[in-house]
Formats: sequence, structure tokens, C-alpha cells
Amino acid sequence: MIFCTYWFLLAIVIFLPLYWLIKKPQLRLFLLLVFSAIFHTHFAGPAGVIPIVVLALITYLIGLACHALKANRLAGWLCISGMVIVAAALIFYKYSFFILNDVMALVNKPLADYFASQVQAGMPAAPPLAISFFAFEFIHYLFEVRRGSPPIKAPHEFAIFAIFFPSLVAGPIKRYQDFIPSLKLGLAQTSSIPIAQGLLRLSLGFFKKLVIADNLNQYILAKQPFFDVMDVPERWLFLMALTFRIYYDFCGYTDIALGLAMTMGIKLPQNFRAPYKASNIRDFWQRWHMSLSFWIRDYIYIPLGGSKHGALRRVINGLVAFALCGLWHGASYNYLLWGLYHGSALAINNYYRQLGWLKPLAGFFDRYPRASQAATFLFVASGWLLFFYPAARAWQMWLLLFGIKGVAGD
Repeated sequence: MIFCTYWFLLAIVIFLPLYWLIKKPQLRLFLLLVFSAIFHTHFAGPAGVIPIVVLALITYLIGLACHALKANRLAGWLCISGMVIVAAALIFYKYSFFILNDVMALVNKPLADYFASQVQAGMPAAPPLAISFFAFEFIHYLFEVRRGSPPIKAPHEFAIFAIFFPSLVAGPIKRYQDFIPSLKLGLAQTSSIPIAQGLLRLSLGFFKKLVIADNLNQYILAKQPFFDVMDVPERWLFLMALTFRIYYDFCGYTDIALGLAMTMGIKLPQNFRAPYKASNIRDFWQRWHMSLSFWIRDYIYIPLGGSKHGALRRVINGLVAFALCGLWHGASYNYLLWGLYHGSALAINNYYRQLGWLKPLAGFFDRYPRASQAATFLFVASGWLLFFYPAARAWQMWLLLFGIKGVAGD
């Protein structure tokens, strides 16, 4: 992970003292912008930087144009066009080969192979670094400008919103209406309290990532080849290691990002709030990767109609939103199925109290909230198998947790 490289640790040891010593907000912003640009270029390379620069420029100019045109139809369509361009870039760089090789090839493989060869010619070796986060932040920006929020007029302020290095790689996903005021406040003052709090959070993040998550990962890598021959308790131990590894890995990385921002007096949105203590699956998604789940809610689920058009439409909207949430994590069927797994659970969670044959279960969970927490935790933990493994293998592993052998594919 980028924050755990020697290059980054050395660079941040140089950058932070300079930031604290400089008192003028304009010079601080210049330093932050230069360091963020160096950070992005170093880890993404020219092939990764150029597409982001182009998308950022398009987003910035369209935002200004929409604001200048006021709230008329042309402004609305201009913003929508910008969102389509950003989404199209995300699809091209991240999902082209999945669409061609895993979807279109099922219908017409020669044609899929032809298009794949054409796409390959214009595709870099890897997708631009963090393009998913860039795309979601740019779409959020244009969506809010279209709704009437004032755009970021200063190009340097938009640039730092786009490439602010602590949130560049793994989020959290920023909202510009919150970020820009916090940025200005952080640039204008220095206080030992937020610096100390930030360094503490930074240290906690490194501990979660390097000590807990990485050691759990070593255990997983060592035990994974022997999952089928383990006894049942060992398999459950493996699942717990997988479950807590992803939490401490992602939460630790987020703490590093939040801590870095705090040392500069800048606040980033929280991303985790004890998610494994959730009382139901809806509560889980209000605690897990919160900046993503709230983005999905505000810019996919609600625009689709949310819960305003009856139960069936609400269920469909939720499934579509979570299917996209799953694909956002990666271009593979297992991510899609993982999203549908959670989307289906949310649909059940919304309506199971209204089904007569499930009312006793609702009453049981009301009387014993710890049981509801345990059920939610086990559901989420089981879902991580689908997140990390192909669907057939995940199903096989899930059955083996209960000692069921002889499934197809053995």
C-alpha cells in the first residue's frame, strides 16, 4: 500500500514540518498542491496522471459554465454530459475487458476479441491510479452544481480538491462543500492540538494496517491452500481472520488518511464507525465505508427513485445501487454478486417485519439485540468469501464451514 512505502514515509517527514513552519495560507496551499502533484505523479506515472488531468479540467470548466448559465435546461444538460464523460472514462479504464471478455464474449466471442484488441491499443498497462475515487468525486461535484450549489471558482482550489494526497488512493470520498471550507480553515491556522490528534490517529492507522492487518494476511496466505482439509473450527478461524483483516486493512488505511489531513488542520469524512457492532444490515452500511455508502445513496439510489414508488421499485432500486456498489470494488462477477448479496439483504431487512411468518424472528431480535448483532456479523463475514473468491469457490467454502463436502467442483 502506498502510505506504507519508504518513499512516502520519507516524503511526509519532509513535507509536514515545512507545512507547519509556513504561516501564509497561500504558500501552504502552494506547497500542498505541489506535494500532491508529486505524490500522484510518482505513484501513478504519466499514463495515470494525464487522464485524471483531462477529466478534472472538463469537470472544472463544465461546473463554471453551468453556474454561468444559471438554472436553465442547457446548464442541466451540460452537467449531465460532464457526468456521462466521467462515468464513460471510468467504464473504459476499469471495466472494458470485463464487459468484452466476460459479458460480450458470451454472445459473440470473435467480435468481443476484436474490440478487446482495439481497446488494448489505447489502454495503459493499468487503470489510472484511484480512478474510481476521482470519478465519484467529480460526478458528485457536477451533480451538486447542477442542483444549484456554487462551483469552486479558483482553479488551484479545485486542483487540490481533485488531488488532495491523503484521500487520493483509498478515500474517503470527499464532498466539496465540506472540504473547501475545512481546507481554508486548515491553511489559515496551526494548532498543536489537531497536530497531536492527527499524529495519534496516523499512528493508530499504521498499527492497524502493519501490525494487525498484515499479520492476519500472512496467516490467511499460509492457511488458504489447506482450507479444504482443515477441521471445521479452523475454517471458522480462517473466516474470522479474513473478516478482521479487511476491516483493519481498510480502516487502518483510512485512519492514516484522516490523521494526515488532521495534522494540516483539515477534516475528511469518517469512513468507519464500529461496523461489526451493527444491529442489522442497514445499520452495517451506515457504519462501513460510510463515504461510499452515502454516495451510493445520494447519487444512485435516490435519483433512481429511492423508496418513493412502492415496495417493488424500492427493492429494484436497492439491488441496482448495490450491484453498482459491488462492481465499483472491481470488474468481476464475484464483486457483482457480493453487491447483490448485500442488496438482497437490505430488501429483506426493510420488509421482513411485515411478513407474518417472519414476525416471530423480528420479535426475537427485538428481545435479544445481541442476537441481531451476531446474525448481522455472521452474514457480513460470510459475504467476504464472495468478495475475495470466485462465486463457485465461495459457495464451496461456505458449505465447508458446516462440514458439508462433496459439492460440485471437488
